[in-house]
Amino acid sequence: MIIVVFPLTAQTAAAPQSTAAPSNTGTQQDAVVLPTEYRGIQLGMDIDMVKDTLKSDSIFGYRGERDVSLLPVENRSLIESAGLSFISRSWFQFYKEHLYTMIFKLNTDTVDYYSVYAKFCEKYGEPASINPQRAVWENETTRIVIERPLIVKYIDLTVFNELISQSTTERADSSANRQSFIDGF
Repeated sequence: MIIVVFPLTAQTAAAPQSTAAPSNTGTQQDAVVLPTEYRGIQLGMDIDMVKDTLKSDSIFGYRGERDVSLLPVENRSLIESAGLSFISRSWFQFYKEHLYTMIFKLNTDTVDYYSVYAKFCEKYGEPASINPQRAVWENETTRIVIERPLIVKYIDLTVFNELISQSTTERADSSANRQSFIDGF
């Protein structure tokens, strides 16, 4: 099965609404230093450094260039690889050759949602928001999401927000061009 991951849209940019527990206060969550690195791969790394790190860690099952693809959007690329044991699949999204999103689909036969969730709570406190589908930890620069059945995402919010802003501007320009075309009749 091939899964193509595209950058999140403006609809998914907002933090999810909490239905299961109240959110932490802004100052409480902002004080938490969230990780931007997993197994030597850090948000902001250039694509060649990520490739080298993936090659040196067999848990990712990275096979080289055939796992790299360009997304149909300017300045974006993606590394996708099948993992071994605990990670069944991983995706690394790049913008301008720098990593801004890491997504890990974990093997639910070997690790469970609650264990990962409990470890994050132990290390980083209660999530900023939580609902039956996901838990979100966030500070000014990083968002970490744990989704059911078991996906862990690390997102560089500076780049992510820039991409959302660009997307919004492009949609507004497209809408204005469309209206201008229609007004010409």
